[in-house]
Amino acid sequence: MAPSAVELRELLPPASIVFAAQVVDRDEAVRRSGALLVAAGCVDEDYVDQMLDRERAVSTFVGDGIAMPHGTLTAKNDVITEGLSLLLLASPIDWGGSDVTTVIGIAAHGRRYITLLSQLATVLLDEGRAASLRSASTAERVYELLAS
Repeated sequence: MAPSAVELRELLPPASIVFAAQVVDRDEAVRRSGALLVAAGCVDEDYVDQMLDRERAVSTFVGDGIAMPHGTLTAKNDVITEGLSLLLLASPIDWGGSDVTTVIGIAAHGRRYITLLSQLATVLLDEGRAASLRSASTAERVYELLAS
């Protein structure tokens, strides 16, 4: 079951959503999604480095133009509170050989990573929802598409 609309608003405040984001590559997208988590008070700045380390070790590309960068297991100490960030890219970028247009940064403790990743992936691997999310232009539309 995907996060509820109420939970999404708590995890993904409007300030953590960027529409038509301009980034040149995967590392910039990871840094930007991590910076949104830092700005929201979800993580320490060290967490962003852990997100990059995770990406270099194992791609967080999940399919259908979507990547979900998150920290390594050791990064859980850098998580202050759970949260999400969302970059809807103006143009696709190369993500280890695949085009990505949607980047969801994740900050969560322990097993909550697995839960959030699987919940969001299940929702977003629905082609209709993923396509609608890519064209969303308001936070309310994002919440509507990501909520169960």
